[in-house]
Amino acid sequence: MQAAEQLAPTVGVSQACRALGIPRSSFYYARRLPPEPALRPTPARALSPTEREQVHQVLNSPRFQDDPPRQVYASLLDEGIYLCHWRTMYRILAASTEVRERRNHLQHPPYAKPELLATGPNQLYSWDITKLKGPTKWTYYYLYVILDVFSRYVVGWLVAERESALLAEMLLAETCAKQGIEPGQLTIHADRGSSMRSKTVALLLADLGVTKTHSRPYTSTDNPFSEAQFRTLKYRPDYPDRFGSLPDARSWARDFFQWYNHEHHHSALGLLTPATVHYGQGEEIRTHRQQVLLDAYAVHPERFVRGIPTPPELPKEVWINKPKSSATPEHDMEPETLTIAIPELALPG
Repeated sequence: MQAAEQLAPTVGVSQACRALGIPRSSFYYARRLPPEPALRPTPARALSPTEREQVHQVLNSPRFQDDPPRQVYASLLDEGIYLCHWRTMYRILAASTEVRERRNHLQHPPYAKPELLATGPNQLYSWDITKLKGPTKWTYYYLYVILDVFSRYVVGWLVAERESALLAEMLLAETCAKQGIEPGQLTIHADRGSSMRSKTVALLLADLGVTKTHSRPYTSTDNPFSEAQFRTLKYRPDYPDRFGSLPDARSWARDFFQWYNHEHHHSALGLLTPATVHYGQGEEIRTHRQQVLLDAYAVHPERFVRGIPTPPELPKEVWINKPKSSATPEHDMEPETLTIAIPELALPG
C-alpha cells in the first residue's frame, strides 16, 4: 500500500493499483484505517526489568501470595520498605495475567445432590411452606404441606399466621402418627428453610426414626414435587388474590386438598387420584378401566387404530434426582413453582 501511495500522485490511483496488482477498494480501505499508534517511550522513572522482577517475586512469595497489592504495599511500608506504588504492583501482575482474587477464602465443600427413591406410599415425603396473601399489603398466612412423593397424596397440611419450627414439629409428629410410620420406614425431604433445618424438627425426626434430607442451596429443582403441588394450588380457578382472614384461608385450603387428594386425576399417576394410589386401590381401578375399554373396543374396533386400548400404567418408582446411571424409566413430574403460606391441623383420612 505504501508503494501505491507513492505512485498515485504521479500516475493516478487506477494506474498505480493496476501496476501493483492491488484492488482499488483495498487501496481506499487502507487510506481510511487509523494510523498505527506510536510506541510509548519508557519513562525514565519506570522500574527496571530487574526491579519489576523483584516486585513480582515479593507479590508471589509465600508470605504475600494470598494478599492483594494494597495489603502488600501497606505491610512493606510499615516495615520501612518501599518497592513501588500498589497500582504499579497491579500492572506487574496484569502483565503476567495474575490479576485475580488473591485472598485466602474458606472453600465450602460441594453439596451432594439428593438422590431419593420411592417405590410405594409412606416411603418418601416432601414438605415445604408457601405464603398466602392476607387481607392487606405485607400480611401473609403460611401454608405447610407434607406430600407423599410416590402417590402425590397430601398427608398433612397446616395454615397459620407465622412460620414456626414448633408448628412444623407438631404437623410432622401428627402426620407420622396418622400414617402409622415405623422407625426406619420413612425419609422426609425439604429445602433449606429455617423451619426445615431447625433443631426442634431434627430432634423430632431422630426420635421417630425418620431420615431427613435437604435440597442443595438455591436449587429449587431438588424439591420438585412440593414446588409442583404449590403451582397446582395457586393456579386453581378459584384461588383468590388475597384471603380475607385466617379462617377464610383454612376453609379454602380444606376444599382444595379434598379435591386434590380425591378428585384430581394426576397425569403422573396413570390418571388416578392421589388417594387411590396412596391406599392401594390403583390396580383395582385400572382393571375396571381396562374392562370398560375392552367393551368399547368390542363395539367399535375401527375407532381404535392402534389396536386394543389399555389404560395408563401405574408408576413403579418415583425419584428425586434420578441417577444418570439408572436404567429404570423416568416418570413425569408436574413442573410447578414455589409460593409460601399455616393453628389448625388438618390430616386427610
